[in-house]
Amino acid sequence: MKYNIFEVIKLDKLKIVIQYLLPKHLLTKLFGWIATQQGGWITRLAILIFIRIYNIKMYEAQQQDISTYLTFNDFFTRSLKNNSRPIDHDPSLLVFPADGKILQFGQIKSGYLLQAKEHYYTLETLLARKDSITEIFNQGHFITTYISPGDYHRIHMPCNGILKEMVYIPGELFSVNPITTINIPNIFAKNERVICIFDTNFGIMAQILIGAIIVGGIETIWQGNITPPHGENIKFWTYSQKNATDAVILLKGQEMGKFHLGSTVINVFENNKIQFNNHIHINYTAKVGQYLAKGIQIKKHFLL
Repeated sequence: MKYNIFEVIKLDKLKIVIQYLLPKHLLTKLFGWIATQQGGWITRLAILIFIRIYNIKMYEAQQQDISTYLTFNDFFTRSLKNNSRPIDHDPSLLVFPADGKILQFGQIKSGYLLQAKEHYYTLETLLARKDSITEIFNQGHFITTYISPGDYHRIHMPCNGILKEMVYIPGELFSVNPITTINIPNIFAKNERVICIFDTNFGIMAQILIGAIIVGGIETIWQGNITPPHGENIKFWTYSQKNATDAVILLKGQEMGKFHLGSTVINVFENNKIQFNNHIHINYTAKVGQYLAKGIQIKKHFLL
C-alpha cells in the first residue's frame, strides 16, 4: 500500500496524539509483567514471530535455539557470541556503546543539545541538575543512539571508566523512535532515565539510558534492576573512586547495562576531549565496539 506525503504526515500526527493519550506507565507495567512470564509454547511462538518481523540475526546469539529462552525478557536481553562485536582496542579511540541508529550528534552549544531538526533541549533538564557536572559538559559533545526493538539490547562502555555516580530520574514513557523525537519537544528530558557519570581517560563522561513505553526495565551490572518499579522520586547513588576495593571500574567494550526491550542511549563528553569519527552521520548504523571517536586529550596514566 502506497501513501502520499500528506497521508504520511497525517498518520504521523495521529501516532503522536495516541502517544499523549495512551496510559503509558500502565501499559509498560503490563507488558513488563507479561515479558517475565514463562508461557511455554506461547512464548516460543511469540519469539518466533518477533524474529520474523524484525529480521533478528539469531546466528549472532550465544543461544540460537529459541526453546532456551523461557521468557520474553530472556530473549530481549540475549547475549551475543564473543566474536559478534569485536572491540577496537586502540587506546586512543572510543567505541560505540550500543547497536542502533544515530539520531543526532555534535556539540552542546550554550547548554543546548539538538534533538531533531529545529528541536533543542537543555543539558540542565536532561541531567535534572545545575551544578559542576552540568558546567563540565557545557560546550562539550553528545551523541544519541536509538535502539530499535530488533536490535541487541545490551549497553557497553565506550572507553575505560570509573563510576562516580548514578541518578534515576522519573518521568514520562513516550516512545523514542525517530517519529516521536521529531514531533515531541524535550522528549529525552521528559522521559524516565538513568544517568551514569564516569571518570575516564577522556575526561568526565555521562552515559544516559532513556526509558520508553513498554520497556520493561533498565538494568546495570553493578546495581541490578533500576526499573521496575517506575518511581516518582529522584534517586542518587555515589560510588568509591579508583583506589577503593569496592570501586566500580569498567573497561572499554565491557557490558554496563541493558534494556528489557529497545530504547535510546545518550553519551555526553567534555569539551575538547574527543573528536567524532568523520564517517558518522544521521541514521548511521552503529555497532558495539566500532570506532566512535578519537581522544584529543588523554589521561595516559589514569586508567589502563
